[in-house]
Amino acid sequence: MKKLLISAFSLIELTLALGVAACCLMAVFDLMPVGVQTNRNATSQTLATDILAAVDADLRATPKAAGTWTGTSSAFRIPIGTSKTLYFDSEGRCSTDLAGSTSPCGVFWSPPIQTRYQARVTFSLTGNLTYADLKVGWPPTFVQTSPAPVPSGSVEMFFAFDRR
Repeated sequence: MKKLLISAFSLIELTLALGVAACCLMAVFDLMPVGVQTNRNATSQTLATDILAAVDADLRATPKAAGTWTGTSSAFRIPIGTSKTLYFDSEGRCSTDLAGSTSPCGVFWSPPIQTRYQARVTFSLTGNLTYADLKVGWPPTFVQTSPAPVPSGSVEMFFAFDRR
């Protein structure tokens, strides 16, 4: 009679392999919240930068009023030279109040938008140049002039445009 040799893993080898696999999976699962948070922050920062670009483009396209260096932007109704706070949702829609009920044109949102970003525009005028400091932060409930509470994130841009 011939003896059959059967190759197989021992119970100890199997236990060690499962232990190594469990350690690797634990490391992956421990990094999962960090990855999700990083993705959320990147998405928020990208949309905040898009809001900055939209407000900048709106202010640059603002025609000056006859005989003055001022004017009011067409999309967000920002008067040049006057500070203004606006609120945005995750789709880039704008509101003049934190509740998200009123658009800059005075039309009421129905239902109100869920504001997620707060944009604050401040100006300084020097001769023919207009300087604007634009800060977008999230969540929108923080007050940018007080030290607390601290926003989850913010993006700031300083730009100048010629009003000749």
